[in-house]
Amino acid sequence: MLTELMRSAAPRLAAYGYLLTGSQAAGEDLVQDAVVKVFVRRRRLPNVQAAEAYVRAAMRTLHLDRVRREARWRRVAPGLVAAEVGPDHAEALADEDAFRRALASLTAQERTAVVLRYYDDLTVAATAAAMGLADGTVKRYLSNALAKLGERADSLELLGETAAIVSRRTS
Repeated sequence: MLTELMRSAAPRLAAYGYLLTGSQAAGEDLVQDAVVKVFVRRRRLPNVQAAEAYVRAAMRTLHLDRVRREARWRRVAPGLVAAEVGPDHAEALADEDAFRRALASLTAQERTAVVLRYYDDLTVAATAAAMGLADGTVKRYLSNALAKLGERADSLELLGETAAIVSRRTS
């Protein structure tokens, strides 16, 4: 009976499997699973047409079960997977971007004065000498720059942070 069924109905069963699954390979797998399920037990099938109908019914049932199982798995699986907790770089990038925008709001002279005074840790007089300006001009640049940066301090979240101070030996 199995040999006769596969000889006469295999193309029709494969086409039916294709229509159910949308894939040639998955359709063929479905035919194979249904044939195994039907013929693993001895059933009283009067003829090949009845066997084909029984295999089609088994294909339909197997396919619907698979669809339901996959739908359930898609609902349940995300909750089973532990959320990958990694560092969130978005906040650091946002802070860096805000800091760059704050620095961009400074004029070239203001930025130079801030870098020389606070990054290079020069005195106001040394900063003025390096820039070739009067002390008062450097103080004005620093005041303007700190006011501009102070306006943006909330977005920079730098209020609680301090820079390391390194003492320099003068000889």
